[in-house]
Formats: sequence, structure tokens, C-alpha cells
Amino acid sequence: MAATFSLLKLPILPQKPYHPRSKLQVLSNPTKQIISNESINPPILCTETIHHLKSASLPLTTLALPFFLDTKDALAVNGEFGILEGRSFALIHPIVMGSLFFYTLWAGYLGWQWRRVRTIQNEINELKKQVKPTPVTSEGKPVEAAPSPVELKIQQLTEERKELLKGSYRDRHFNAGSILLAFGVLEAVGGGVNTWFRTGKLFPGPHLFAGAAITVLWAAAAALVPSMQKGSETARNLHIALNAVNVILFIWQFPTGIDILLKVFEFTKWP
Repeated sequence: MAATFSLLKLPILPQKPYHPRSKLQVLSNPTKQIISNESINPPILCTETIHHLKSASLPLTTLALPFFLDTKDALAVNGEFGILEGRSFALIHPIVMGSLFFYTLWAGYLGWQWRRVRTIQNEINELKKQVKPTPVTSEGKPVEAAPSPVELKIQQLTEERKELLKGSYRDRHFNAGSILLAFGVLEAVGGGVNTWFRTGKLFPGPHLFAGAAITVLWAAAAALVPSMQKGSETARNLHIALNAVNVILFIWQFPTGIDILLKVFEFTKWP
């Protein structure tokens, strides 16, 4: 649109009347073709070339004008990083981190279900110790009797554990934690980089420090996995505690994140 209005202001150069030259005449004798002096006259050739360039000046200007326009007006700050300074890239961080919050809750649910698979077996083992021996007759045959409440509880927990095992919660929790760690660290760093792209500096404050703490907690919780696989109950409890603190920091970070998001809409432009 800017190029169209600019063209309306371009001066229209006067064009001289153009008289086409006659083509070279071929003489009857091919060995004695003579080219007229007028057709190879340098001033005439130069005049014709300038005339053709004048006729093409308007479309050439149309094509070249957008390249000379100031492109910095469409960018967020100074235009040094192009679209990386725009609103589109600035919105990636809040969208991804908001999604990762809910994904953290999902990963926690999977981990709790896998913990339930392990702990339910311990409950079954403890209940089995309370089961009284089955009485037998004088002939050595077991006496038929209704199952005791303890035995019914064992049967219930056994069925529950079978259903939990079908969910493959161990593998699903491990995969979810790996995805959370990868994308979480990537976008935590990416958010700071994007802030620098848009403003040329970082802003130390609650949001930045909480984000750094969340990233450290992700790494620390993942570092406990080898000990957890070896059966360390201390590592498992610490893993749960670190992720619980992580969720609390995530929730506490929402107000400051919303304030920054409003500033993004205030000081940036699409794209």
C-alpha cells in the first residue's frame, strides 16, 4: 500500500516521440551486405537505449521501492533482530510455560499412581501377616469357612494392584518427566533470551528468580532418578518434595507472569 501511494507522487518524465528504425536491408548479393552507417551510429544507439529504460522506469520503481522503505517501524524495538523482537515470539514463553504447568500436574499424577503400585504391595504383605492359619479337620482337610475381613481386604488390594499395573505408570511417568525437563529448561532459558531480544536487557525480580529456581528444581529432581531406581526411599521422598515445591513456585509465579504479559501487549507489535 505504501509503495502504491509513493508511486502516485513520482514525477512523470516526458517522453520523446519514438520513431522506429527500419530493419537492415539485405542486398541481393550475400557476399556484399552493407550495413548503413546510421544503424551503427553510437549517438543513435545510446538514444534508443535511454528511451527503453525510460519506458521501464515505472515498473522498476514499483519493484524496488519496498526495499528502500524503513522496515524498523514494524518491529518492537530497534529492528536489529527482526521478527524475534515481535509479539509472536514473545508469546511463546507464556503459552509453553502455562502448558508445562498442567503437564507437571499430569506427570505428578502418573508418579503418584506408580508409587501406589509399590506401596500397595507393602500393604498386602502386612495384611498377610495378620491372616490366621486355616483350621483343619482331624483328617487333615481344611475347614471351609467364610473369608475373614483381612482376607477380603487382601483380595481387594490385589485386584487394585493388577489394574494399576495395566496402566504402565512407571514408564509413562518417566517419559513425562523427561519431556518436562527438556522443554522446561529450553523455554526457561528461551524466555530470558526473548526478553533480551525485545529490550536489550534482563529485569532481575521475583519472576526471573522464581523461574531460575524452578529450573534448578527440575534438574535436581531428575538427578535423583538413579538412586530411586536402586530402591532408595529417601531419594523417592526427596523427589516428591522437590516437585511439590516446584508446583508451589509455579503457582506463585502466575501474577508476575500476567503483569509481564500485559507489558508485552503494550510495548510490542505483531508479528
